[in-house]
Amino acid sequence: MEEDLKLLLDAEARAEALVDGATRECERLIEQAHAEVRAAEQRTEAHIPEMRSSFLGKAEERAKLAVAEMERRYQKRGELLHSLAQEHREEAVGAALALFVDPDWE
Repeated sequence: MEEDLKLLLDAEARAEALVDGATRECERLIEQAHAEVRAAEQRTEAHIPEMRSSFLGKAEERAKLAVAEMERRYQKRGELLHSLAQEHREEAVGAALALFVDPDWE
């Protein structure tokens, strides 16, 4: 019986040693993961100005394209309005001349 108790105590000591080793390994892995996260955060933070510049450049390019498109549409619309104004001006001049020549004209 004494031998069985000794074997059980030895087994318990080995189990505790395994648990302690596993606990240390777990803590080491957690610390390593924290270090990797901190390094990743630092890399990301270092790239923020570059990313911001890239995003601003793309946004500026899109804004330039949008402005160019709006200018093109407004130019086209302006040409149409100018054409219509010219057409109506000619009609108005014709009507004014007709009234001048014949006041009863309508």
